Amino acid sequence: MSEYLNQHCLHSHGAGQLDASSIGTEVTLTGWVDHRRDHGGLIFVDLRDRSGIAQVVFDPQQLTAELFTLGETMRPEWVVKVSGKVRPRPEGTVNPNMPTGAVEVLLDKVEVLNSAKTPPFPISDHIETDELNRLHWRYLDIRRPAVRRGLLLRSQLTSAIRRALEARGFIDVETPILGRSTPEGARDFLVPSRTNHGEFYALPQSPQLYKQLLMIAGLERYYQIARCFRDEDLRADRQPEFTQLDVEMSFVDDNDVMSLIEEVMAEVFCDLGFELKLPLQRMSYAEAMSRYGNDRPDTRFGLELQDVSGIVGSSGFKVFAQAVAAGGQVKAINAKGAGDLSRGEIDKIAAVATDHGAKGMAWIAFTSGGEAKSPIVKFFSTEEFAALKAALDVEDGDLVLFAADQPDTVATVLSAVRLYLADLLQLPRVGHQVLWVVDFPMFSFDEEAGRLQANHHPFTRIKDEDLDKLESDPLSCGSYSYDMVMDGFEVGGGTLRNHRSEMQLAVLKALGFSEDQAQEQFGFLLDALSFGAPPHGGVAFGIDRLAMLLGGYSSIRDVIAFPKTSSGADPMTGAPSAVEPKQLREAGIRLA
Repeated sequence: MSEYLNQHCLHSHGAGQLDASSIGTEVTLTGWVDHRRDHGGLIFVDLRDRSGIAQVVFDPQQLTAELFTLGETMRPEWVVKVSGKVRPRPEGTVNPNMPTGAVEVLLDKVEVLNSAKTPPFPISDHIETDELNRLHWRYLDIRRPAVRRGLLLRSQLTSAIRRALEARGFIDVETPILGRSTPEGARDFLVPSRTNHGEFYALPQSPQLYKQLLMIAGLERYYQIARCFRDEDLRADRQPEFTQLDVEMSFVDDNDVMSLIEEVMAEVFCDLGFELKLPLQRMSYAEAMSRYGNDRPDTRFGLELQDVSGIVGSSGFKVFAQAVAAGGQVKAINAKGAGDLSRGEIDKIAAVATDHGAKGMAWIAFTSGGEAKSPIVKFFSTEEFAALKAALDVEDGDLVLFAADQPDTVATVLSAVRLYLADLLQLPRVGHQVLWVVDFPMFSFDEEAGRLQANHHPFTRIKDEDLDKLESDPLSCGSYSYDMVMDGFEVGGGTLRNHRSEMQLAVLKALGFSEDQAQEQFGFLLDALSFGAPPHGGVAFGIDRLAMLLGGYSSIRDVIAFPKTSSGADPMTGAPSAVEPKQLREAGIRLA
Protein backbone atom coordinates (compact mmCIF):
# COMPACT_ATOMS: atom_id res chain seq x y z
CA MET A 1 0.00 0.00 0.00
CA SER A 2 2.82 2.43 0.82
CA GLU A 3 3.90 2.77 -2.81
CA TYR A 4 0.44 4.05 -3.77
CA LEU A 5 0.75 6.88 -1.25
CA ASN A 6 3.54 8.30 -3.41
CA GLN A 7 1.67 8.25 -6.72
CA HIS A 8 -0.32 11.18 -8.16
CA CYS A 9 0.72 13.56 -5.38
CA LEU A 10 3.22 16.32 -4.62
CA HIS A 11 5.79 14.09 -2.90
CA SER A 12 7.99 11.20 -4.00
CA HIS A 13 8.33 9.49 -0.59
CA GLY A 14 6.63 9.39 2.77
CA ALA A 15 8.64 10.97 5.57
CA GLY A 16 8.50 7.77 7.59
CA GLN A 17 9.65 5.59 4.69
CA LEU A 18 13.25 6.83 4.59
CA ASP A 19 15.96 4.48 5.83
CA ALA A 20 19.54 3.46 5.04
CA SER A 21 18.47 2.14 1.63
CA SER A 22 17.34 5.70 0.73
CA ILE A 23 20.84 7.21 1.15
CA GLY A 24 21.87 9.10 -1.99
CA THR A 25 18.28 9.35 -3.27
CA GLU A 26 16.77 12.67 -4.30
CA VAL A 27 13.41 12.93 -2.52
CA THR A 28 10.50 15.33 -2.28
CA LEU A 29 8.54 15.32 1.00
CA THR A 30 5.35 17.08 2.04
CA GLY A 31 3.86 17.43 5.48
CA TRP A 32 3.66 19.44 8.66
CA VAL A 33 6.48 21.01 10.65
CA ASP A 34 6.62 18.93 13.82
CA HIS A 35 9.61 20.67 15.45
CA ARG A 36 12.19 23.23 14.37
CA ARG A 37 15.60 23.49 16.04
CA ASP A 38 18.12 26.24 15.34
CA HIS A 39 21.65 25.05 16.14
CA GLY A 40 23.41 28.31 15.28
CA GLY A 41 24.33 27.78 11.67
CA LEU A 42 22.20 24.71 10.85
CA ILE A 43 18.43 24.50 11.16
CA PHE A 44 16.79 21.12 11.71
CA VAL A 45 13.13 20.60 10.91
CA ASP A 46 11.26 17.42 11.80
CA LEU A 47 8.74 16.96 9.01
CA ARG A 48 5.67 14.87 9.85
CA ASP A 49 3.21 13.13 7.56
CA ARG A 50 0.97 10.09 7.91
CA SER A 51 3.88 7.67 7.50
CA GLY A 52 6.10 9.18 10.19
CA ILE A 53 8.78 11.84 10.73
CA ALA A 54 11.95 12.70 8.81
CA GLN A 55 14.68 15.16 9.79
CA VAL A 56 15.36 17.88 7.21
CA VAL A 57 18.57 19.98 7.38
CA PHE A 58 18.77 23.64 6.31
CA ASP A 59 22.46 24.31 5.60
CA PRO A 60 23.31 27.97 4.76
CA GLN A 61 26.25 26.71 2.68
CA GLN A 62 23.82 24.87 0.35
CA LEU A 63 20.91 27.34 0.20
CA THR A 64 20.17 30.86 -0.91
CA ALA A 65 19.73 33.39 1.86
CA GLU A 66 16.03 33.58 1.03
CA LEU A 67 15.47 29.81 1.49
CA PHE A 68 17.53 29.69 4.67
CA THR A 69 15.55 32.62 6.10
CA LEU A 70 12.39 30.68 5.29
CA GLY A 71 13.69 27.87 7.50
CA GLU A 72 14.29 30.37 10.30
CA THR A 73 10.70 31.61 10.15
CA MET A 74 8.97 28.20 10.03
CA ARG A 75 6.72 27.34 12.95
CA PRO A 76 4.99 24.14 14.13
CA GLU A 77 2.13 22.89 11.94
CA TRP A 78 3.12 24.90 8.88
CA VAL A 79 2.48 22.84 5.75
CA VAL A 80 5.61 22.60 3.59
CA LYS A 81 7.10 20.87 0.59
CA VAL A 82 10.83 20.14 0.65
CA SER A 83 13.28 18.51 -1.75
CA GLY A 84 16.80 17.27 -1.18
CA LYS A 85 19.15 14.31 -0.99
CA VAL A 86 19.01 11.64 1.73
CA ARG A 87 22.29 11.24 3.62
CA PRO A 88 23.40 9.34 6.74
CA ARG A 89 23.29 11.32 9.95
CA PRO A 90 26.73 12.32 11.27
CA GLU A 91 28.33 10.00 13.79
CA GLY A 92 26.93 10.51 17.26
CA THR A 93 23.66 12.05 16.08
CA VAL A 94 21.75 8.87 15.15
CA ASN A 95 18.38 8.66 16.94
CA PRO A 96 17.61 4.98 17.68
CA ASN A 97 14.10 5.91 18.91
CA MET A 98 13.00 7.05 15.44
CA PRO A 99 12.42 4.62 12.55
CA THR A 100 14.11 7.21 10.31
CA GLY A 101 16.73 8.14 12.93
CA ALA A 102 19.74 6.97 10.91
CA VAL A 103 19.19 9.35 7.99
CA GLU A 104 18.31 12.95 7.20
CA VAL A 105 17.46 15.03 4.14
CA LEU A 106 19.90 17.77 3.12
CA LEU A 107 17.48 20.32 1.73
CA ASP A 108 17.95 22.20 -1.55
CA LYS A 109 14.36 23.40 -2.20
CA VAL A 110 11.51 24.39 0.11
CA GLU A 111 8.02 25.76 -0.46
CA VAL A 112 5.55 26.85 2.22
CA LEU A 113 2.16 25.51 1.17
CA ASN A 114 0.34 27.05 4.14
CA SER A 115 1.13 28.71 7.43
CA ALA A 116 -0.68 27.83 10.69
CA LYS A 117 -1.77 29.46 13.90
CA THR A 118 -0.25 28.16 17.13
CA PRO A 119 -2.27 25.04 18.03
CA PRO A 120 -4.22 24.99 21.32
CA PHE A 121 -2.15 22.02 22.51
CA PRO A 122 1.08 20.30 21.37
CA ILE A 123 0.67 17.85 18.50
CA SER A 124 2.40 14.98 20.31
CA ASP A 125 1.58 11.99 22.47
CA HIS A 126 1.28 12.19 26.28
CA ILE A 127 -0.08 15.72 26.20
CA GLU A 128 -1.62 17.17 29.34
CA THR A 129 -4.95 18.51 28.15
CA ASP A 130 -8.47 17.39 28.94
CA GLU A 131 -10.49 15.29 26.53
CA LEU A 132 -13.08 18.00 25.94
CA ASN A 133 -10.37 20.30 24.61
CA ARG A 134 -9.03 17.52 22.38
CA LEU A 135 -12.50 16.81 20.98
CA HIS A 136 -13.14 20.51 20.36
CA TRP A 137 -10.03 20.54 18.13
CA ARG A 138 -10.38 16.94 17.00
CA TYR A 139 -8.87 17.50 13.53
CA LEU A 140 -5.70 18.64 15.30
CA ASP A 141 -5.91 15.80 17.81
CA ILE A 142 -5.96 13.29 14.94
CA ARG A 143 -2.55 14.58 13.84
CA ARG A 144 -1.11 13.07 17.04
CA PRO A 145 0.57 9.69 16.37
CA ALA A 146 -1.39 7.79 19.05
CA VAL A 147 -4.77 8.85 17.65
CA ARG A 148 -3.67 8.27 14.08
CA ARG A 149 -2.49 4.76 15.02
CA GLY A 150 -5.96 3.97 16.35
CA LEU A 151 -7.64 5.01 13.12
CA LEU A 152 -5.13 3.11 11.00
CA LEU A 153 -5.62 0.00 13.11
CA ARG A 154 -9.37 0.32 12.73
CA SER A 155 -8.99 0.54 8.95
CA GLN A 156 -6.78 -2.55 8.93
CA LEU A 157 -9.33 -4.36 11.10
CA THR A 158 -12.28 -3.74 8.78
CA SER A 159 -10.20 -4.59 5.69
CA ALA A 160 -9.11 -7.89 7.24
CA ILE A 161 -12.71 -8.70 8.20
CA ARG A 162 -13.93 -8.09 4.66
CA ARG A 163 -11.21 -10.30 3.17
CA ALA A 164 -11.87 -13.16 5.59
CA LEU A 165 -15.65 -13.14 5.14
CA GLU A 166 -15.66 -12.74 1.37
CA ALA A 167 -13.20 -15.64 1.09
CA ARG A 168 -15.90 -17.72 2.80
CA GLY A 169 -18.72 -16.79 0.45
CA PHE A 170 -20.29 -13.86 2.32
CA ILE A 171 -21.67 -10.94 0.33
CA ASP A 172 -21.82 -7.33 1.51
CA VAL A 173 -25.37 -5.92 1.50
CA GLU A 174 -26.43 -2.48 2.73
CA THR A 175 -29.66 -2.16 4.70
CA PRO A 176 -31.77 0.97 5.30
CA ILE A 177 -30.83 3.69 7.78
CA LEU A 178 -34.39 5.10 7.82
CA GLY A 179 -36.63 2.33 9.13
CA ARG A 180 -39.53 1.56 11.43
CA SER A 181 -39.40 1.95 15.20
CA THR A 182 -39.62 -1.47 16.83
CA PRO A 183 -39.23 -2.33 20.54
CA GLU A 184 -35.88 -4.16 20.50
CA GLY A 185 -34.34 -2.98 23.76
CA ALA A 186 -32.66 0.43 23.76
CA ARG A 187 -34.39 3.71 22.94
CA ASP A 188 -34.64 4.64 19.25
CA PHE A 189 -33.43 7.84 17.65
CA LEU A 190 -36.48 9.18 15.81
CA VAL A 191 -36.51 11.12 12.52
CA PRO A 192 -39.68 13.06 11.64
CA SER A 193 -41.14 12.57 8.19
CA ARG A 194 -41.74 15.87 6.39
CA THR A 195 -44.10 14.28 3.89
CA ASN A 196 -46.08 12.31 6.50
CA HIS A 197 -46.72 14.66 9.42
CA GLY A 198 -47.01 12.90 12.77
CA GLU A 199 -45.04 9.86 11.58
CA PHE A 200 -41.41 9.03 12.20
CA TYR A 201 -38.57 6.91 10.93
CA ALA A 202 -36.22 5.29 13.44
CA LEU A 203 -32.48 5.00 12.97
CA PRO A 204 -31.46 1.33 13.20
CA GLN A 205 -30.21 -0.05 16.52
CA SER A 206 -28.94 -2.90 14.37
CA PRO A 207 -29.86 -4.43 11.00
CA GLN A 208 -31.38 -7.41 12.89
CA LEU A 209 -34.68 -7.73 11.09
CA TYR A 210 -33.29 -6.83 7.67
CA LYS A 211 -30.60 -9.48 7.86
CA GLN A 212 -33.21 -12.09 8.74
CA LEU A 213 -35.22 -10.98 5.73
CA LEU A 214 -32.09 -11.41 3.57
CA MET A 215 -31.85 -15.01 4.76
CA ILE A 216 -35.51 -15.54 3.85
CA ALA A 217 -34.65 -13.95 0.49
CA GLY A 218 -32.12 -16.74 -0.14
CA LEU A 219 -28.77 -14.91 0.11
CA GLU A 220 -27.51 -17.53 2.62
CA ARG A 221 -24.38 -15.64 3.72
CA TYR A 222 -24.55 -11.90 4.37
CA TYR A 223 -22.34 -9.37 6.10
CA GLN A 224 -22.23 -5.62 6.53
CA ILE A 225 -20.04 -3.09 8.32
CA ALA A 226 -23.12 -1.25 9.55
CA ARG A 227 -23.76 2.06 11.26
CA CYS A 228 -26.07 1.66 14.26
CA PHE A 229 -27.74 4.11 16.63
CA ARG A 230 -29.00 3.84 20.20
CA ASP A 231 -30.33 6.67 22.33
CA GLU A 232 -28.94 5.50 25.67
CA ASP A 233 -26.68 6.71 28.45
CA LEU A 234 -23.04 6.73 27.41
CA ARG A 235 -19.80 5.43 28.94
CA ALA A 236 -16.22 4.73 27.89
CA ASP A 237 -17.17 1.85 25.58
CA ARG A 238 -20.50 3.22 24.31
CA GLN A 239 -21.47 5.93 21.81
CA PRO A 240 -24.88 7.00 20.44
CA GLU A 241 -23.69 6.03 16.95
CA PHE A 242 -21.39 3.07 16.52
CA THR A 243 -20.16 0.61 13.92
CA GLN A 244 -21.08 -3.02 13.92
CA LEU A 245 -19.93 -6.04 11.94
CA ASP A 246 -23.22 -7.76 11.12
CA VAL A 247 -23.20 -11.38 9.93
CA GLU A 248 -25.99 -13.83 9.13
CA MET A 249 -25.93 -17.41 7.79
CA SER A 250 -28.60 -19.85 6.61
CA PHE A 251 -28.85 -23.61 7.17
CA VAL A 252 -26.65 -23.55 10.28
CA ASP A 253 -26.71 -24.50 13.93
CA ASP A 254 -25.01 -22.61 16.74
CA ASN A 255 -21.80 -24.67 16.45
CA ASP A 256 -21.56 -23.82 12.75
CA VAL A 257 -21.80 -20.09 13.45
CA MET A 258 -19.29 -20.10 16.30
CA SER A 259 -16.77 -22.31 14.48
CA LEU A 260 -16.81 -20.20 11.33
CA ILE A 261 -16.68 -16.88 13.19
CA GLU A 262 -13.75 -17.90 15.37
CA GLU A 263 -11.86 -18.96 12.23
CA VAL A 264 -12.58 -15.54 10.73
CA MET A 265 -11.44 -13.77 13.91
CA ALA A 266 -8.26 -15.85 14.13
CA GLU A 267 -7.42 -14.80 10.57
CA VAL A 268 -8.22 -11.15 11.34
CA PHE A 269 -6.14 -11.19 14.52
CA CYS A 270 -3.23 -12.72 12.60
CA ASP A 271 -3.42 -9.96 9.97
CA LEU A 272 -3.15 -7.42 12.78
CA GLY A 273 -0.22 -9.17 14.46
CA PHE A 274 -2.05 -11.07 17.22
CA GLU A 275 -2.48 -14.78 17.78
CA LEU A 276 -5.84 -16.35 18.54
CA LYS A 277 -5.54 -20.01 19.48
CA LEU A 278 -8.39 -22.23 18.30
CA PRO A 279 -10.73 -23.70 19.26
CA LEU A 280 -11.85 -21.00 21.66
CA GLN A 281 -12.98 -21.96 25.13
CA ARG A 282 -16.75 -22.20 25.53
CA MET A 283 -18.13 -21.34 28.95
CA SER A 284 -21.82 -21.55 29.82
CA TYR A 285 -23.63 -18.49 31.07
CA ALA A 286 -24.32 -20.31 34.32
CA GLU A 287 -20.62 -21.07 34.85
CA ALA A 288 -19.58 -17.51 34.03
CA MET A 289 -22.04 -16.10 36.55
CA SER A 290 -21.04 -18.66 39.17
CA ARG A 291 -17.28 -18.17 38.87
CA TYR A 292 -17.00 -14.50 37.92
CA GLY A 293 -20.32 -12.84 38.71
CA ASN A 294 -20.92 -11.58 35.16
CA ASP A 295 -21.42 -12.87 31.63
CA ARG A 296 -18.32 -11.18 30.17
CA PRO A 297 -15.58 -12.42 32.49
CA ASP A 298 -11.98 -11.27 32.29
CA THR A 299 -10.30 -14.64 32.71
CA ARG A 300 -6.75 -13.30 32.62
CA PHE A 301 -6.62 -13.25 36.42
CA GLY A 302 -8.10 -15.31 39.26
CA LEU A 303 -10.11 -13.96 42.21
CA GLU A 304 -12.95 -16.34 41.39
CA LEU A 305 -16.16 -16.41 43.41
CA GLN A 306 -16.61 -19.36 45.77
CA ASP A 307 -19.98 -20.48 47.17
CA VAL A 308 -19.63 -21.04 50.92
CA SER A 309 -23.35 -21.15 51.74
CA GLY A 310 -23.12 -24.75 52.88
CA ILE A 311 -20.37 -23.89 55.37
CA VAL A 312 -21.63 -20.63 56.88
CA GLY A 313 -25.37 -20.83 56.20
CA SER A 314 -26.10 -22.31 59.64
CA SER A 315 -23.41 -20.37 61.51
CA GLY A 316 -24.02 -17.96 64.35
CA PHE A 317 -23.53 -15.00 62.01
CA LYS A 318 -27.14 -13.97 61.40
CA VAL A 319 -26.44 -12.04 58.16
CA PHE A 320 -25.20 -15.23 56.52
CA ALA A 321 -27.79 -17.53 58.09
CA GLN A 322 -30.72 -15.28 57.17
CA ALA A 323 -29.56 -14.85 53.59
CA VAL A 324 -29.37 -18.61 53.06
CA ALA A 325 -32.69 -19.18 54.82
CA ALA A 326 -34.33 -16.67 52.46
CA GLY A 327 -33.19 -18.67 49.43
CA GLY A 328 -30.07 -16.60 48.86
CA GLN A 329 -26.42 -17.50 49.04
CA VAL A 330 -23.11 -16.52 50.57
CA LYS A 331 -20.13 -16.23 48.26
CA ALA A 332 -16.56 -15.15 48.91
CA ILE A 333 -13.41 -14.01 47.13
CA ASN A 334 -9.98 -14.81 48.48
CA ALA A 335 -7.72 -11.87 47.61
CA LYS A 336 -4.32 -13.53 47.81
CA GLY A 337 -1.66 -11.36 49.43
CA ALA A 338 -4.09 -8.62 50.52
CA GLY A 339 -4.36 -9.60 54.18
CA ASP A 340 -2.23 -6.70 55.37
CA LEU A 341 -4.30 -3.98 53.70
CA SER A 342 -5.19 -1.15 56.04
CA ARG A 343 -8.68 -0.80 57.47
CA GLY A 344 -9.13 2.30 55.32
CA GLU A 345 -8.36 0.31 52.16
CA ILE A 346 -10.77 -2.43 53.21
CA ASP A 347 -13.45 0.20 53.80
CA LYS A 348 -12.95 1.43 50.23
CA ILE A 349 -13.55 -2.12 48.96
CA ALA A 350 -16.70 -2.26 51.09
CA ALA A 351 -17.84 1.03 49.54
CA VAL A 352 -17.56 -0.57 46.09
CA ALA A 353 -19.79 -3.38 47.34
CA THR A 354 -22.46 -1.04 48.71
CA ASP A 355 -22.36 1.06 45.55
CA HIS A 356 -23.38 -2.09 43.65
CA GLY A 357 -26.26 -3.12 45.89
CA ALA A 358 -24.75 -4.77 48.97
CA LYS A 359 -26.12 -3.88 52.39
CA GLY A 360 -22.56 -4.17 53.69
CA MET A 361 -19.46 -6.31 53.29
CA ALA A 362 -18.12 -8.86 55.73
CA TRP A 363 -14.42 -9.66 55.60
CA ILE A 364 -11.65 -11.60 57.31
CA ALA A 365 -8.03 -10.46 57.07
CA PHE A 366 -5.44 -13.19 57.59
CA THR A 367 -2.31 -11.21 58.35
CA SER A 368 1.17 -12.29 57.34
CA GLY A 369 1.76 -12.90 61.05
CA GLY A 370 -0.93 -15.57 61.16
CA GLU A 371 -3.66 -13.56 62.90
CA ALA A 372 -7.29 -13.65 61.72
CA LYS A 373 -8.67 -10.13 62.11
CA SER A 374 -12.41 -9.53 61.66
CA PRO A 375 -15.48 -8.70 63.72
CA ILE A 376 -17.24 -11.84 62.40
CA VAL A 377 -14.68 -14.53 63.30
CA LYS A 378 -16.27 -15.03 66.73
CA PHE A 379 -19.51 -16.24 65.15
CA PHE A 380 -17.95 -19.35 63.57
CA SER A 381 -17.27 -22.65 65.29
CA THR A 382 -13.78 -24.13 65.08
CA GLU A 383 -15.05 -26.64 62.52
CA GLU A 384 -16.82 -24.00 60.41
CA PHE A 385 -13.76 -21.74 60.41
CA ALA A 386 -11.45 -24.60 59.42
CA ALA A 387 -13.83 -25.66 56.63
CA LEU A 388 -14.04 -22.07 55.38
CA LYS A 389 -10.26 -21.74 55.22
CA ALA A 390 -9.95 -25.06 53.41
CA ALA A 391 -12.68 -24.25 50.86
CA LEU A 392 -11.09 -20.90 50.05
CA ASP A 393 -7.47 -22.13 50.13
CA VAL A 394 -6.64 -19.49 52.75
CA GLU A 395 -3.02 -18.80 53.66
CA ASP A 396 -1.40 -16.21 55.88
CA GLY A 397 -1.50 -12.86 54.11
CA ASP A 398 -4.90 -13.40 52.43
CA LEU A 399 -8.05 -11.26 52.59
CA VAL A 400 -11.47 -12.93 52.30
CA LEU A 401 -14.44 -10.79 51.26
CA PHE A 402 -18.06 -11.97 51.46
CA ALA A 403 -21.42 -11.11 49.91
CA ALA A 404 -24.69 -12.53 51.27
CA ASP A 405 -27.95 -11.90 49.42
CA GLN A 406 -30.01 -13.18 46.52
CA PRO A 407 -27.86 -14.69 43.73
CA ASP A 408 -28.24 -11.77 41.29
CA THR A 409 -27.17 -9.24 43.91
CA VAL A 410 -24.26 -11.40 45.10
CA ALA A 411 -23.04 -11.75 41.52
CA THR A 412 -23.27 -8.00 40.82
CA VAL A 413 -21.51 -7.08 44.06
CA LEU A 414 -18.63 -9.56 43.86
CA SER A 415 -18.09 -8.96 40.14
CA ALA A 416 -17.50 -5.27 40.90
CA VAL A 417 -15.31 -6.08 43.91
CA ARG A 418 -13.28 -8.55 41.83
CA LEU A 419 -12.48 -5.93 39.18
CA TYR A 420 -11.66 -3.31 41.82
CA LEU A 421 -9.30 -5.73 43.54
CA ALA A 422 -7.53 -6.53 40.27
CA ASP A 423 -6.71 -2.83 39.87
CA LEU A 424 -5.88 -2.33 43.56
CA LEU A 425 -3.52 -5.31 43.67
CA GLN A 426 -2.15 -4.54 40.19
CA LEU A 427 -2.76 -8.08 39.01
CA PRO A 428 -1.12 -8.69 35.63
CA ARG A 429 -3.49 -8.82 32.66
CA VAL A 430 -1.11 -9.66 29.84
CA GLY A 431 -2.18 -10.25 26.26
CA HIS A 432 -5.70 -10.99 25.10
CA GLN A 433 -8.03 -13.73 26.31
CA VAL A 434 -10.96 -14.58 24.05
CA LEU A 435 -13.74 -17.09 24.76
CA TRP A 436 -17.37 -17.81 24.02
CA VAL A 437 -20.05 -17.50 26.70
CA VAL A 438 -22.96 -19.65 25.57
CA ASP A 439 -26.45 -20.87 26.49
CA PHE A 440 -27.96 -17.73 27.97
CA PRO A 441 -31.43 -17.91 29.50
CA MET A 442 -34.02 -16.84 26.97
CA PHE A 443 -35.77 -14.45 29.36
CA SER A 444 -35.20 -12.41 32.49
CA PHE A 445 -37.75 -10.57 34.58
CA ASP A 446 -37.83 -6.78 34.43
CA GLU A 447 -38.85 -5.75 37.97
CA GLU A 448 -39.51 -2.14 36.98
CA ALA A 449 -41.74 -3.02 34.02
CA GLY A 450 -43.24 -6.05 35.78
CA ARG A 451 -42.84 -8.37 32.80
CA LEU A 452 -40.46 -10.67 30.97
CA GLN A 453 -37.77 -9.30 28.71
CA ALA A 454 -35.58 -11.08 26.15
CA ASN A 455 -31.96 -11.44 27.26
CA HIS A 456 -30.63 -10.99 23.72
CA HIS A 457 -33.61 -9.94 21.58
CA PRO A 458 -37.15 -11.20 20.83
CA PHE A 459 -36.06 -13.07 17.70
CA THR A 460 -33.81 -15.55 19.52
CA ARG A 461 -34.61 -19.24 19.19
CA ILE A 462 -35.45 -21.15 22.39
CA LYS A 463 -33.64 -24.42 23.07
CA ASP A 464 -35.61 -27.27 21.50
CA GLU A 465 -35.77 -29.14 24.80
CA ASP A 466 -37.34 -26.13 26.53
CA LEU A 467 -40.14 -25.35 24.08
CA ASP A 468 -42.74 -27.04 26.28
CA LYS A 469 -41.86 -24.63 29.14
CA LEU A 470 -42.55 -21.44 27.20
CA GLU A 471 -46.03 -20.93 28.67
CA SER A 472 -45.66 -22.72 32.02
CA ASP A 473 -42.14 -21.69 33.11
CA PRO A 474 -40.60 -19.22 30.64
CA LEU A 475 -37.76 -18.17 33.00
CA SER A 476 -36.35 -21.69 32.81
CA CYS A 477 -36.13 -21.60 28.99
CA GLY A 478 -32.62 -21.62 27.55
CA SER A 479 -31.67 -20.18 24.18
CA TYR A 480 -29.30 -20.81 21.30
CA SER A 481 -27.10 -17.84 22.11
CA TYR A 482 -23.41 -17.02 22.24
CA ASP A 483 -21.29 -13.99 23.11
CA MET A 484 -17.63 -13.59 22.25
CA VAL A 485 -15.85 -12.11 25.26
CA MET A 486 -12.41 -10.49 25.13
CA ASP A 487 -10.52 -9.18 28.15
CA GLY A 488 -13.69 -8.65 30.17
CA PHE A 489 -15.68 -7.01 27.36
CA GLU A 490 -18.41 -8.44 25.16
CA VAL A 491 -17.04 -7.81 21.67
CA GLY A 492 -19.63 -9.83 19.78
CA GLY A 493 -22.87 -11.63 20.35
CA GLY A 494 -25.42 -13.59 18.43
CA THR A 495 -28.13 -16.22 18.40
CA LEU A 496 -29.97 -18.65 16.23
CA ARG A 497 -33.28 -17.09 15.17
CA ASN A 498 -36.86 -18.24 15.17
CA HIS A 499 -37.42 -19.40 11.61
CA ARG A 500 -41.03 -20.49 12.08
CA SER A 501 -43.74 -17.84 12.21
CA GLU A 502 -45.77 -19.59 14.92
CA MET A 503 -42.74 -19.87 17.22
CA GLN A 504 -41.85 -16.19 16.74
CA LEU A 505 -45.42 -15.23 17.61
CA ALA A 506 -45.33 -17.44 20.72
CA VAL A 507 -42.16 -15.67 21.94
CA LEU A 508 -43.71 -12.25 21.36
CA LYS A 509 -46.78 -13.30 23.34
CA ALA A 510 -44.55 -14.46 26.21
CA LEU A 511 -43.03 -10.96 26.19
CA GLY A 512 -46.47 -9.42 26.67
CA PHE A 513 -47.55 -8.68 23.09
CA SER A 514 -51.10 -9.42 22.12
CA GLU A 515 -51.55 -10.99 18.71
CA ASP A 516 -52.77 -7.66 17.34
CA GLN A 517 -49.77 -5.82 18.83
CA ALA A 518 -47.39 -8.42 17.41
CA GLN A 519 -48.92 -7.99 13.96
CA GLU A 520 -48.79 -4.19 14.28
CA GLN A 521 -45.11 -4.12 15.24
CA PHE A 522 -43.70 -7.20 13.48
CA GLY A 523 -46.29 -8.27 10.96
CA PHE A 524 -43.86 -7.92 8.07
CA LEU A 525 -41.44 -10.35 9.77
CA LEU A 526 -44.17 -12.85 10.73
CA ASP A 527 -45.41 -12.80 7.13
CA ALA A 528 -41.89 -13.31 5.80
CA LEU A 529 -41.27 -16.26 8.13
CA SER A 530 -44.38 -17.96 6.77
CA PHE A 531 -42.91 -18.08 3.24
CA GLY A 532 -40.32 -20.79 3.84
CA ALA A 533 -37.67 -19.25 6.07
CA PRO A 534 -34.54 -21.41 6.41
CA PRO A 535 -32.95 -22.13 9.79
CA HIS A 536 -30.60 -19.20 10.29
CA GLY A 537 -28.44 -17.43 12.80
CA GLY A 538 -25.75 -14.85 13.06
CA VAL A 539 -23.58 -12.62 15.14
CA ALA A 540 -22.70 -8.95 15.49
CA PHE A 541 -19.37 -7.47 16.60
CA GLY A 542 -18.67 -4.00 17.93
CA ILE A 543 -15.95 -2.70 15.62
CA ASP A 544 -15.21 0.26 17.91
CA ARG A 545 -14.78 -1.93 20.99
CA LEU A 546 -12.70 -4.52 19.15
CA ALA A 547 -10.36 -1.83 17.80
CA MET A 548 -10.12 -0.28 21.28
CA LEU A 549 -8.99 -3.56 22.83
CA LEU A 550 -6.59 -4.53 20.06
CA GLY A 551 -5.03 -1.07 20.15
CA GLY A 552 -4.69 -1.03 23.93
CA TYR A 553 -6.87 2.06 24.33
CA SER A 554 -9.10 2.79 27.35
CA SER A 555 -12.05 4.26 25.43
CA ILE A 556 -13.72 3.66 22.09
CA ARG A 557 -13.50 7.42 21.54
CA ASP A 558 -9.79 6.86 20.86
CA VAL A 559 -10.56 4.80 17.73
CA ILE A 560 -13.44 6.90 16.36
CA ALA A 561 -12.55 9.81 14.10
CA PHE A 562 -15.15 12.23 15.45
CA PRO A 563 -16.69 10.84 18.66
CA LYS A 564 -19.28 12.35 20.97
CA THR A 565 -18.75 13.24 24.64
CA SER A 566 -20.38 11.32 27.48
CA SER A 567 -23.39 13.66 27.16
CA GLY A 568 -23.77 12.86 23.45
CA ALA A 569 -22.44 16.25 22.31
CA ASP A 570 -19.91 17.09 19.60
CA PRO A 571 -17.76 19.96 20.96
CA MET A 572 -16.23 20.53 17.52
CA THR A 573 -19.41 21.21 15.50
CA GLY A 574 -21.77 22.06 18.36
CA ALA A 575 -24.17 19.19 17.66
CA PRO A 576 -26.87 18.70 18.77
CA SER A 577 -28.13 22.20 18.08
CA ALA A 578 -31.34 24.14 17.66
CA VAL A 579 -32.86 24.27 14.19
CA GLU A 580 -34.73 27.01 12.34
CA PRO A 581 -38.49 27.37 13.08
CA LYS A 582 -39.13 26.85 9.37
CA GLN A 583 -37.58 23.39 9.58
CA LEU A 584 -39.83 22.45 12.48
CA ARG A 585 -42.92 23.71 10.67
CA GLU A 586 -42.04 21.70 7.56
CA ALA A 587 -41.72 18.56 9.71
CA GLY A 588 -44.98 19.31 11.51
CA ILE A 589 -43.27 19.67 14.90
CA ARG A 590 -43.98 22.15 17.69
CA LEU A 591 -41.57 22.31 20.63
CA ALA A 592 -43.13 21.94 24.08
